[in-house]
Amino acid sequence: MASRRPGCALAALVLLAGCGGGDATTTATQQKPTPTTRAQSEKAVGIGDQGAAFFSAPLFKKLDVDKSRIVVPWDTMTTPSQRALTDQWLAAAKKAGVEPLVTFGASRVKPKVLPSVDQFRSAFAAFRKRYPDVKVYAPWNEINHKSQPTADHPARAAAYYQVVRDACKGCTVLAADVLDQAGMPRYVRRFRAAVHGPTPQLWGLHNYSDTNRFRTKGTREMLRAVPGEIWVTETGGVAKFGRSFPFDLKRQARATAFTFKLLDLSSRIRRLYLYNWTGSPPGARFDAGLTNADGSPRPAYATLARKLR
Repeated sequence: MASRRPGCALAALVLLAGCGGGDATTTATQQKPTPTTRAQSEKAVGIGDQGAAFFSAPLFKKLDVDKSRIVVPWDTMTTPSQRALTDQWLAAAKKAGVEPLVTFGASRVKPKVLPSVDQFRSAFAAFRKRYPDVKVYAPWNEINHKSQPTADHPARAAAYYQVVRDACKGCTVLAADVLDQAGMPRYVRRFRAAVHGPTPQLWGLHNYSDTNRFRTKGTREMLRAVPGEIWVTETGGVAKFGRSFPFDLKRQARATAFTFKLLDLSSRIRRLYLYNWTGSPPGARFDAGLTNADGSPRPAYATLARKLR
């Protein structure tokens, strides 16, 4: 199992636009059911990727990582192509002995549509029926980012959390998956005010900005904004992102190392999911792969391997 004992906090850590999973696409440590989640003695590391091929890659097996994350459309069960991809990914994760974290997101068919609470409830029930072995969920991906229909609707995002929390007893459910962008603390306050029932004690954060600008600002804001545990459910050293981050594998490796310093910033930060495994082809706008498109390792992979020893 890829896990790390808490290390020392660091001293200083702005905004990288939302990137990663939001654009897509035999359990180890015993999990605690939401909403009460107590810190474990070890911190865990996982990898997020929309493809299933990496589960069988020798380089992946070498890391002994037993957790992974996928983002799927909220209406996956009514879209045959998405259902087939999810079948394939979850089957590969199970075969590899990897615990899946499933995060829902915008529809691929109607990405701007914000489903009603009843529509989301029905969709989640269908998903649970097809995949009863999945026990770890985040109700919506990057709820505060403009690419998501939840961006101006924190109360609806809170309602989705309540649907998953109430319908999946015994599951581990993250309350919110937010990006470390401007306005994030205010969004989280509005989300928390809309939640009915116990105060959530498990939250998701995507701290791309902190990781790639070598700062702690967004991560510290999240620590102040919420109680309980935080999982960094998506982040990573960026090899390339538009004009702001020209292709640079050495910088990506440094950022990958820095995200582990962010993991050690607080004992409340319990998990880290790096996005992603497979690098993009030349010319792509976004690339955060730990390996090249041909499967060969990048310096960031070597950095990750050292951190997991």
